[in-house]
Amino acid sequence: MDRRSLIAGSAFAIVAGSAHSQTRPGTPAITIERFDAPGTGPHPVVVLLHGSDGLSYPGRYANAARTIAAAGFTVFLPHYFESTGDRRAAYGELGSKFPAWLAANAAALNQIVAEPGVARNRIGVVGISLGGALALALSAQDSRVKAVVNYFGYLPGQLRAARRFAPTLILHGDSDRIVPVSNAYAIEDLLKARGGVVERQIYPGQGHGFGGAASTDAATRTAAFLTRHIG
Repeated sequence: MDRRSLIAGSAFAIVAGSAHSQTRPGTPAITIERFDAPGTGPHPVVVLLHGSDGLSYPGRYANAARTIAAAGFTVFLPHYFESTGDRRAAYGELGSKFPAWLAANAAALNQIVAEPGVARNRIGVVGISLGGALALALSAQDSRVKAVVNYFGYLPGQLRAARRFAPTLILHGDSDRIVPVSNAYAIEDLLKARGGVVERQIYPGQGHGFGGAASTDAATRTAAFLTRHIG
């Protein structure tokens, strides 16, 4: 299957797991869903990090995971809000809970690389909004992450002291009222200043979420970027 076109509807499997055996003391276990790519593996890995809406609309992220899996990647969806007992993120708590969510995703990655049928040296992270900020932070601290796709995520403060970043694709709408597009340019400038590889696409008229041709283009760019760096 051509990974440049993210086509939904492929067969998939979900395995709910516990990260308990991989967490450091004090890090709660979380559920991780697995969506398998068609055919025999090992397949490259994509970790999909949801946004501040959490899994209150579970079909939204499951559909995204199935779409990515259909393009030839094994996708894992960590329920990282379980680490703080949240269903959705409160805006005023993003800063205080960010380290706990980052730790939960780091622990989840430890479990993911121990799963059967995955290419442990080919790992990408796709993050949406809050998940995009977490994807960037995870990349900065874990060299196993080889690619990041940041869908309209913000620039987390933890990034300013970081010294390494995986190749990163930034996708943002110039009419985003929740995470202003200035974040996209700030992330690009910071990563390039640290010697990072960055691609950026800004969609005119798009807000916090893409529709129509922009959505299709973003999916195509995501698949192509992941294929180049971890495929």
